[in-house]
Amino acid sequence: MKIGILQTGHSPEGLIADFGDYGQMFVGLLDGHGFTFEVFSVVDGAFPNGIDDADGWLITGSRYGAYEDHDWIPPLEDFLRAAFAASIPIVGICFGHQILAQALGGKVEKFAGGWSVGPTEYAMDGEDVTLNAWHQDQVVKRPKGATVLASSPMCENAILVYGDTALTIQPHPEFGPGFVDGLIKTRGRGVVPDSLLAAASDRLDQPISTAQISTQMAEFFKQPRG
Repeated sequence: MKIGILQTGHSPEGLIADFGDYGQMFVGLLDGHGFTFEVFSVVDGAFPNGIDDADGWLITGSRYGAYEDHDWIPPLEDFLRAAFAASIPIVGICFGHQILAQALGGKVEKFAGGWSVGPTEYAMDGEDVTLNAWHQDQVVKRPKGATVLASSPMCENAILVYGDTALTIQPHPEFGPGFVDGLIKTRGRGVVPDSLLAAASDRLDQPISTAQISTQMAEFFKQPRG
């Protein structure tokens, strides 16, 4: 099964050498599940020829807002609506979670309660999972057909599922503690309140549910569909 990765942003320049760009992170996250991959840097205007160029689509995170005025966002929304209408499986992470919701009629905005940063617990199916968060924007109105799979006190719509067509996740299963530490140092200062950055740094040694969520993503892509 070929997964097309729609890369909507880039890792900070100082972190790419050690951790890879966002597309590479997802290749590593889903390694061992039998997929092949192709990365399309849509943030730079490099789009697939069509929705059938892959068997499933994964949308990465981004430093940009889904509601911002960038020339690559409207064609990305058109692409996602077409893939969704054709029942091609989609997985979206952070910005990818937000842009799919927006494309399908939901609403994304900066959360009045502020930022979620670092290891964060989410309630999912009666258990807690811990993933690294890095966002203030979030889905504040779900599109029709979206069901909440996981939430936190700071993020009601943390994981959404749209039948068997899309699974989207607000936090970052692809971010390990080293990368979050790098984000704190390269993108956090002066943007995220210092108290939140310090608290996130103190929690970076907590176990995170990477394996559980990456398996969930892989199984979602591979599940039988009519």
